[in-house]
Amino acid sequence: MFKNFFLLLAIITINSCDSSIANEVQPMQSNSPRAKNIILLIGDGMGVSQITAGLYANGNHLEIERFKHMGLVKCHSSNNLITDSAASGTAFATGIKTFNGAVGVNPNREPVKNIVEYAEEKGLATGLVVTSQMAHATPAAFFGHHHKRSLMEDIAAQLLDQDIDLLIGGGQNHFENRKDNQNISKKLRKKGYQVHSFMDKALTEIEADPQQNLLYFTAAGLPLPKHQGRDYLPFAMDFSIDFLQKKSKKGFFLMVEGSQIDLGGHAKNSDFIISEMLEFDEIVGKALDFAEEDGNTLVILGADHETGGYAINYGSTEDNFKAGFTSDYHTATMVPIFAYGPGAEDFTGIFDNTQVFFKMMDAYGWNVD
Repeated sequence: MFKNFFLLLAIITINSCDSSIANEVQPMQSNSPRAKNIILLIGDGMGVSQITAGLYANGNHLEIERFKHMGLVKCHSSNNLITDSAASGTAFATGIKTFNGAVGVNPNREPVKNIVEYAEEKGLATGLVVTSQMAHATPAAFFGHHHKRSLMEDIAAQLLDQDIDLLIGGGQNHFENRKDNQNISKKLRKKGYQVHSFMDKALTEIEADPQQNLLYFTAAGLPLPKHQGRDYLPFAMDFSIDFLQKKSKKGFFLMVEGSQIDLGGHAKNSDFIISEMLEFDEIVGKALDFAEEDGNTLVILGADHETGGYAINYGSTEDNFKAGFTSDYHTATMVPIFAYGPGAEDFTGIFDNTQVFFKMMDAYGWNVD
């Protein structure tokens, strides 16, 4: 009798564990659309301390405080407790855990379909805006499929296989001054893209034709940090929303990355972090303003990982932080996530970074292939 009881208890326990694991990988979906548009904002390297530093440096206020739904995200990769941006970006974009260094592929190096590709198939307008190079790890996860993030020329060429409506970021050299002598920008023009660069005109001077896709390079390599003069991100936010709305009446998907918050952590430089955070918070406000007026837009603010083990220590004031760092690399700490708009209630609690993809798919009412 006792033997049968313990056998039954073991079966129930195993089934419960299996169910928990299955739900973590792929949650149930409602299949009823709640959002017409999604704006995914990714603060690269942005942990709670980075947000806190920006808050106090800005007179104890950030636009981020307007969010009412928030949670914590587990961001380990498939092969390491500490993720890199490639693996974590892939989790956001595809719902799949992969190994550090990989973009858009599973642990077997097989291509995995991302949310931008789903959106393109559904007729939505799509856009990627970053303060890094366009073929860098996070944006690459939303259009590329490669096992080695460092091969950015290979990844840049993969844009020829996509139909993304709007791309704004650095890294022009990966498209034009290449080892293989290909000119990817020229090939994109033949495909119907408008391709412009900071070298010929400012983004504010672009008269974009919504009948064509647009690629705008903000730098030959990595764009300058904010504190050294980079200034395009706030305008790019407004520009992108306007452009994508004109591009498709069915809705849009827009990913905007504050890429260089991460670089401030790597540099162990608190002022660097704060300047990037404050600019990023400005575009958070713009996204929320649009979502409040529109009523059909889900805004998600998350981070791929924390960088630096950043802390604001004893003796700090709002004018002078005594900051500490445990590392010049990423840490394994959970990172915050915030949401506003239709479907925002799904972004509360503690969940894996792969869930961001499934929650976005659910908000659109789409099934996963």
